[in-house]
Formats: sequence, structure tokens, C-alpha cells
Amino acid sequence: MPHRIPGKILRTLVEAVTPSGRTRGLARKTGLPPGTLVYTGKARDQPTSISVTSYDGAELEELRGITIAEAAAARGRRGTTWIDIVGLGDVEVVREVGERFGIDALVLEDILSSGHRPKLDIRDGYLLVVVRMFLADSERGRIRSEQVSLVIGEDFLITFQEEAGDVFESVRRRIRESIGRIRDWGPDFLAYSLLDTIVDNYFVVLERLSSNAEELEHLVLRADGADLVRAIYRLRRHNVALRRAIWPLREVTTELLRGETDYVAERVLPFLRDVHEHTVEAIDVVESHRDMLAGLLDVHLTTVSNRMNEVMKVLTVIATIFVPLTFVVGVYGMNFDYMPELHERWAYPAVWGVMIAVTIGMIIFFRRKNWF
Repeated sequence: MPHRIPGKILRTLVEAVTPSGRTRGLARKTGLPPGTLVYTGKARDQPTSISVTSYDGAELEELRGITIAEAAAARGRRGTTWIDIVGLGDVEVVREVGERFGIDALVLEDILSSGHRPKLDIRDGYLLVVVRMFLADSERGRIRSEQVSLVIGEDFLITFQEEAGDVFESVRRRIRESIGRIRDWGPDFLAYSLLDTIVDNYFVVLERLSSNAEELEHLVLRADGADLVRAIYRLRRHNVALRRAIWPLREVTTELLRGETDYVAERVLPFLRDVHEHTVEAIDVVESHRDMLAGLLDVHLTTVSNRMNEVMKVLTVIATIFVPLTFVVGVYGMNFDYMPELHERWAYPAVWGVMIAVTIGMIIFFRRKNWF
């Protein structure tokens, strides 16, 4: 018996940026000259906060809630300085970062353009890597999406995030506890670690999508109504958002692996190759999800069509049975004076007998034909 899809399936776990959401803020830049700094994201109310993690193999210093001047002053104290800027609504802060670290206005414009395609931009003195981060929000049962920009210099790394909360806590722990090579190597290895964490978190999102798709797969032959179609289309939309984030990232890692920049040491390339392989694997999963969701929609539409055919078949059989019955009662419902049967005592039960016999005969005939 068809039933409505459970509510938890309708509350799809991914709240990614849709195409309209990705381009809505770009209207504010229309007509402005290149290099004009305008934040186009939706997190304009997020307060800007700056933190610095400065470290080498022997020492570690962490600063929170500081100014850009203080962050710039921390550069050079130790081997690597990681400046993390959260909240891009205050454009003047981003402009000051550009002035103090020699970042071009066009690069700053890309950083402030939320929904930008993942890319790699090689400049004199630094690299720009733009990626998309998906972060699970366990409290709301959703996953939000935001752009993360990394500026990689000779002795510093600057990350720009739109909202508070990220997936980098494991990297911070490795720095604090001096786990692995991260404290001994430079900002290029730190950038690799952040990219690796972002890509690994894609699989968390994909696992949630897989779980929802599998539940829909079990319900597609039993559930009915627009709820199921809405759930499938939402999953497809979120899968498209993931695909837009992952496909260009493969190009970014491929370009980094070419080793055409001085800001990524050759010793880091094997680790970047691992990120590239994970990216390709994530693309394969996204493509399989796309095929699965397209198949689910086809199966659902076919099931609905078959149910409609069954309903129409039953209605057609009922209408066909009533055609001869309507003819009989129509004939004897005519008001003619000279109809001999109307004046016979057995006429009324005889008519009923004929109609019942016709009905039973037609039902037997339809059953033998397997029409219902």
C-alpha cells in the first residue's frame, strides 16, 4: 500500500549552495571596475576574527582575537605563520591584509567572491588556492557549504573563511602536539594538510548522501506522492553542488603536481598526489550518486505510471460492465405504451436476472483474459 515518505528523509542532510544562491550576490558587483572589493557571500553578519598560529620544530605560539597589524608582526618570528581570518563582511580588513602582505587587488576580489569556482592562481610572491568546504552541522542535522581561500607564501599561509567553524581542528591538534612532519615543514605542507582535510570531509558528506539515497531506494517502490520526488530532486541538487566543488579541485591538484611554482617543495608533491587521488575517488562517488538518483527517479515515475495504468484498467472494466446494463435500463426506461414486457408480472425480475447474468459473464471473460 503506498504511503508517505518519512519526515527524516525529507529533511535532507545537505544544505549546499544552489546555483541561484551562488550568483545572487554577484549582482552587487555589476558595473564596478576590476579589483573592486565587494563581498558577495551570504554571511555578511559574521564578525571578522583573526587568529595566528606561528610555529617551528621547537616552539609554538597561538594568538586569538588580534588585529591585522599584530598578525603581520607575528610573521617571521618562527618558521611558519598561519593567519586564519574568519568573516569577510568587513572588506577593509581584507584590504589591509592585501596591503601588508602584498596581495593583488584582483586576488582579493576572488577571495571575496563567494561561490567562486575552485582554482589555483600563481602570483609573484604567493599562490592562491580557492576551494569549497562542506561542514557537517550535527545540531541541525545539515551540512553547510562555504568558500575557503588559501594564500601560500614563502613563510606564511593565510586562510579566509566566510563563517565560524571549520574542519581544521585535527590540523590544529597535530600542530599543538607536534604530530608527524607538520611542525618541521613549511607552509606548503600546512596547505596540503588543510586541503587533505577538506577533501577527506567530502567523503563524510558523500556518506550522508549515500545513506539518504539508500533509504530512498527502499522506499521508491512503496512511497507515493510528491514528497518522494521532492526528496530525490533535493539530493540531486546537493550532489550537483558537490560535483561543482570537486571537479575543479582535481584541476587545482593536477596543476600543483606539475611543480611549476617555488612555493610548493618537491618533498610535498607525493602528499599532494594523495589528495589528487582522493579527489578522483570522490568524483567517482559523485558520478555514481548521480546515476543512482537518476535511476531512482526513473523507477519512481515508472511505478507511478504503472499504478495509474492499474487504476485506469479497473475503471475501464467497471465502465465496460455498466455499458450493457445502461443499455438495458435505457431501453426499458422509455415511456412507450406498447412494450409487452412492461405489463408482465415477471418482467422486473427478468430484467434483473439478465443484468446480473451479463455482469457475471463479463467478469468471467475479463478474468480469463487477465485484464484485472
